[in-house]
Amino acid sequence: NYFGALQQWVKIQDGATSTTDLLFSIVDLHAMTLPYNQARLRLQKRQTLAALLAVGLDPQRSTIFFQSAVPAHTELMWILSCTASVGYLSRMTQWKSKLAMSDNVALSDPDAKAKLKLGLFSYPVLQSADILLYRATHVPVGHDQVQHLEFARENAKNFNTAHGHFFSEPQTVMSPVKRIMSLKDPRVKMSKSHEDSKSRILLNDTSDSIRVKIKAALTDSIDGLSYDPTERPGVSNLLALMSYMDASHRSVEQITADCQGLSMRAFKEEVAETLIKGLTNLKGRYDYFMSAAQSQYLQEVAAAGNEKAGLKADETMILVRRMIGIDQL
Repeated sequence: NYFGALQQWVKIQDGATSTTDLLFSIVDLHAMTLPYNQARLRLQKRQTLAALLAVGLDPQRSTIFFQSAVPAHTELMWILSCTASVGYLSRMTQWKSKLAMSDNVALSDPDAKAKLKLGLFSYPVLQSADILLYRATHVPVGHDQVQHLEFARENAKNFNTAHGHFFSEPQTVMSPVKRIMSLKDPRVKMSKSHEDSKSRILLNDTSDSIRVKIKAALTDSIDGLSYDPTERPGVSNLLALMSYMDASHRSVEQITADCQGLSMRAFKEEVAETLIKGLTNLKGRYDYFMSAAQSQYLQEVAAAGNEKAGLKADETMILVRRMIGIDQL
């Protein structure tokens, strides 16, 4: 998330004109699509807000808010659901990957019927509402979210066809960073929801924790280093991680050449130390915002962002309700 999303959000914020509205939502309702612990969700909400501030999002310039604090998200989701395509949803890959199923599995599959819940299946409609509610023109996404933004455009078209033109189709702003893969299974994306905590690096990881995780990262027994995501996904993932955090901004090819004489153990040590150095300042800011002394400030940032987002959402919903005929008797 840091390489693929957060860094890009800060660049967009810092490069935007003063008249550009910037909204960044912490999508806590999406966290409910799989089994979760309520106390942990509360903590993760606070951690996510602290992380956004730590990377450089400025609440004086950007609206930072919690999705669940703006009820219009779920209201618009229902309205969009009435014209959304079940066939389109069934072909999407996210629910399949979350349930560890193949991309070609069908809804009629007995295993899918047993495991799939409506929330997980339909959450792309909520994601569409998250975007269209604010009539967003540009949405920064990673490679794995392109399909969801296409679906948001589809939902905008469906609404406009049914009720008259209202929603513009948001444009995709692609992250230049390719997906970071799991340390334990480098053929799948690194995810904070993965059951194995050693599969990912967190912003609040200690130096020792980072060393342990990188040391245990899955690689291979081939001599030397080479960047080949197909044949050597584990090694390639570590090379990419090192490149993204390298203080000298070396490319993957340069790092591969510079580290060519190292054993795999020594290479992993280099990767770990590069990550530790690169994350030190960020972790310091994160720890500052997570401290008890900043608890009130986090609440104030959230309250201000929630209120501002709510006002924008209400402006949209007044017009939407009028268009679909539920504004008055």
